Amino acid sequence: MDDQPQRADRLSAGAMARTGGCIAPLSLAALLTLTACGRAPTTDILPGGIPAMTNLHQASTLPPDSVRTVARRDYGWRLIYHPARAPIQAEQGAARALCGLERRAVARIERIPRADPYADPGAAIIDVYCA
Repeated sequence: MDDQPQRADRLSAGAMARTGGCIAPLSLAALLTLTACGRAPTTDILPGGIPAMTNLHQASTLPPDSVRTVARRDYGWRLIYHPARAPIQAEQGAARALCGLERRAVARIERIPRADPYADPGAAIIDVYCA
């Protein structure tokens, strides 16, 4: 008689294991189905024909510790860097390198005033316009 409650426990545990075993493949199938119906992956090319995996900090030709941000904009590039940590004529070199990624020449370089000079002391913002 004592054997029956244990057997019932084993049966319920076995039933739960079988049910749990079926849930995982079904949820995986549902996930794959939903993923296949989603949008296509984003393009791997930035505007201007630059591969998205390009290391823009390295492409700017500036020393790694001087570069803060490199961003592609409609007009060209925005670069935030520390001039004290960069070589002389670094702006021109970075502008040539970044516009060169798109096989374009540099049209002009504009220094942008910092909105909050205390956010990153010593950093400068430049906008690089490519021709």
